[in-house]
Amino acid sequence: MAAVDLLVIVALTIFSSVPAARGNSEGDALHALRRGLTDPDKVLQSWDPNLVNPCTWFHVTCNQDNQVTRVDLGNSNLSGHLVPELGKLEYLQYLELYKNNIQGGIPTELGNLKSLISLDLYNNNISGTIPPSLGNLKSLVFLRLNDNRLNGPIPRALAGVSTLKVVDVSNNNLCGTIPTIGSFEHIPLSNFENNPRLEGPELQGLASYDTNCS
Repeated sequence: MAAVDLLVIVALTIFSSVPAARGNSEGDALHALRRGLTDPDKVLQSWDPNLVNPCTWFHVTCNQDNQVTRVDLGNSNLSGHLVPELGKLEYLQYLELYKNNIQGGIPTELGNLKSLISLDLYNNNISGTIPPSLGNLKSLVFLRLNDNRLNGPIPRALAGVSTLKVVDVSNNNLCGTIPTIGSFEHIPLSNFENNPRLEGPELQGLASYDTNCS
C-alpha cells in the first residue's frame, strides 16, 4: 500500500509540474495575441504554446534573463485585434505592430507595460479611443498611432510622461484640443494633422475640453 501511495505522490508531483512549466505568463500572453490575429503569411507559425520559453519564437526578442523585451511584427500582413493579455508582458520595451490590418480598440491593459519604450501601432485600422492608461507608461519615448480610425480626445495623462519625445496621432478622427503642456510642448503640430474634429492647440490652463468630445 505504501508503494502505491508513493507512486501516486510521484505521479501527482509530475502532473502538477507540467502546468507550471507551460504556464509561462509571457508565452500565454503572446499566444493569446496569436489567437486574436489572422496570419495568412504564417509569420507566427513558430509561436508554439507547448514550448515553455517564447524566446525561441521568431519575431520575439528576450533579455539575458529570458524575459520578453521586443515583439516585432510590423508590416506582416496581420489582421484581427489586440488582446488585453499583452499587458502581462511586464518587461516589454518595444511593441511593433505597424502597417498591418489590425482592427478593434487599444486595450486599456497596455498601460501596465511599465518598461515600454516604443508603441508603434500606426497604419492599421484601429478604432475607439486612446486609453488614458497609456499615461502610466513612464518609460515611453515613442508613441505612433497615426493612420488609424481613432476617435475621442487626446488623453491629458500623456502630457505627464516626461520621457515622451515622439507623438504622432495624425490621420485619425480625434476631437477636442491638442495638449500644449509637459511632453507635448515640443511636439510639432504636423503630428496632429488630418484629424478633422481636432480644434488645434489648447490655451494654457484650459485642459478640460477633452471631456466634451467623443
